[in-house]
Amino acid sequence: MNDSPAARLQQLFEGRRLTPTQRRIAHCMVRSAADAPFLSSVEVAELAGVSQPSVTRFAVALGFDGYPTLRKHLREVAPAEPVATTDAYNEYQQAVHSEIENLRHLATLLADPEPVEEAGRLLAASRPLPVLGLRAASSQARGFAYFAGKVHPDVRLLDEGGSMLADRIDAAVRAGATTLLCFALPRHPREVVEALAHAQAAGLKVVTVADSAFAPVAEHSDLLIPAAVGTGLAFDTACAPMLLGRVLLEAMCDGLPDAQARLEEFDTKAAARGLFVE
Repeated sequence: MNDSPAARLQQLFEGRRLTPTQRRIAHCMVRSAADAPFLSSVEVAELAGVSQPSVTRFAVALGFDGYPTLRKHLREVAPAEPVATTDAYNEYQQAVHSEIENLRHLATLLADPEPVEEAGRLLAASRPLPVLGLRAASSQARGFAYFAGKVHPDVRLLDEGGSMLADRIDAAVRAGATTLLCFALPRHPREVVEALAHAQAAGLKVVTVADSAFAPVAEHSDLLIPAAVGTGLAFDTACAPMLLGRVLLEAMCDGLPDAQARLEEFDTKAAARGLFVE
């Protein structure tokens, strides 16, 4: 079981009926778990981009008298862990170490395989399988769709927004789709949230890989599996979401009885066509 400060904070917030603003605050605090017990309500508000009264209402929604009581509780249940000194590392090395920590958290999360196994069953059963990822998440969606296409009979990549996105979701539903897989990374495009709401209204189950259980897409996800992104460089790094995508591929293959045969058929054809340099 993951006993990191971030995991303990997430356990505190999970299962609560929170407004979108409150989920934003929760998301911010989980991402800054080591500092959260020591931040003032004003500092939390600045980090989350909300008003200070919103932070107070957030604390009350969690069952506390106010933010000071919440902060006291956080110091008890999510104390800061000893952090190894990184003074000897340059900023690039620190970014790598941060990603290693994200992967450790993902490994701990996967100690309970049931969410991934359930996702694999849903993905394998959907014909076709739409895979959504816009902007920063488009490469994750494209990578998943590329490999999934080798074993799944009908994968439909949705990596472009615009007015036709809802049309393509509707077309997948008409063709028999039952599940949509979404990769959602910050900054979260409004189009993705709207697309997931449309997908659910159309009857699709939504499986989401997101950077946090409190990401804006959570409200329109039937099954969300979090994988943190690195924030130490000018642009976020997404090693953990990419690896989680490959884990979902493995789980999906387990639900496709002819997956191995399809892979072997592809290898035979690839060799006959000389696709790859050995």
